[in-house]
Parts: sequence; structure tokens; C-alpha cells
Amino acid sequence: MEVSHHLGDLQLAIMRVLWACGEATVADVHEALEPERGLALTTIATMLVKMEKKGVVDHRSEGRRFIYRPMVSEGQVRRSMVADLTTQLFRGDAVALVNHLLAEHDMEAGELAQLRELIATHEREEGR
Repeated sequence: MEVSHHLGDLQLAIMRVLWACGEATVADVHEALEPERGLALTTIATMLVKMEKKGVVDHRSEGRRFIYRPMVSEGQVRRSMVADLTTQLFRGDAVALVNHLLAEHDMEAGELAQLRELIATHEREEGR
């Protein structure tokens, strides 16, 4: 079974910076997030240390600077968090999750057409 990578809002924001950049210093991450979040540099540094302990980032030293890189992909995190959500809120019922999304979100005709095409493609790939 795959390891769960449940990340909080700030952790996801940090990971998005790392995924986009490949690797970044604390200052780089702070600079990217400061306009929307207004957090202190020390907050970002503390969060990166916690994330390293969770195994989702790693660092290398370059002089006195730590350069962080993601150890999990965006796809791994997405799969893990959606699986957790499905299990916790919908008791593992993926149909209930999709039904909820369709019922609670305004979908335009083009989006519904995309969903139909995704379902059709999935059915063809599964040989149904």
C-alpha cells in the first residue's frame, strides 16, 4: 500500500513552489509565497524542516544555504489525498465522491463533455 502524503494548505503551497522550480532555498520559497501569504521567512524554514521529517522534501547544503527538493510527485500527493478524502468522507465510495462533485459544483456543458470523454477513454482502456 502506498504511503499517505496528506499535506496541509501551507505545505501544499510550498510543494507547488518546489514542483515548479525543481529545487529552491528557503528564501526562494518565501519570495514566491510572500505576496499571497505574508509569512515570515522563519515560518517557511520551520515548515520545510517538518516536511523533511515527513519525507516529502529533502535538502542539500550549499555553504550555509539549504536547497530543498521534492521527494514526492504532485501525482503521488494528489492520489494519496484524494484516497484519504474518499475513504474518510465517502467511506471509500468513489461514485459518491463524483456524485458530490457533480451536485455541488456548477458544471458547464464543455466540462460535462470532457467528463464524458474521460469516462469513455477509461472504459476503452479497461476493455469494458
